[in-house]
Amino acid sequence: MTREETRQSILERKVLSVVRMKNPAQLIPVINALKEGGVTGIELTMTIPNAIEAIRTANEEFGDSILLGVGSVIDPQTALDAIDAGAKFVVSPIYKRDVVDAVLSKNIVVSPGCFSPTEIQTAYEQGADFIKIFPADNLGMSYIKSIKAPLPHLKVIPTGGVNLTNAIDWINAGASAVGLGSALVDNKAIENEDYAKLTENAKKLCENLGLN
Repeated sequence: MTREETRQSILERKVLSVVRMKNPAQLIPVINALKEGGVTGIELTMTIPNAIEAIRTANEEFGDSILLGVGSVIDPQTALDAIDAGAKFVVSPIYKRDVVDAVLSKNIVVSPGCFSPTEIQTAYEQGADFIKIFPADNLGMSYIKSIKAPLPHLKVIPTGGVNLTNAIDWINAGASAVGLGSALVDNKAIENEDYAKLTENAKKLCENLGLN
């Protein structure tokens, strides 16, 4: 998958599921559950134990049936290791020039985390494909509208404060896609191996976004 194809896929899928878990052995059933519910944009965070191996396992298991990426990346080497393991996009909670440069050197989609308009525009000018607005719950949907008015070229992905029922409101406010963590990937459900709950959440989210 080329960088442009990845970019278009994110725009079409509209959802990046932020997957954090304590037990990487549950990775395959969790991804299967999300996929069954219609969510195939999978962001595996570096907070997962042995995250790079988890990315490699997911890539080998699912291939192009999902859009696999890595999140919580805060240094260049981690970004490069994740890309080598199969990540098609890299997300960071912060903006660091060297991380963005490392990802772009591999011609891979990158979405650094930004907060202020200046930081957002600076990341865009460096070549970032998307900007992760984080933490979005502190800013609200009105912030997306406000920054998009003078900066309509931005492609932003709010994360934090997005849930199963308000996701469409964030899109209507100007977001290109949304990132969902625990609101979608319910940690209690994972602990209880209640994967049907994850499928139910994914279906509800996709219905909200008109993706079914």
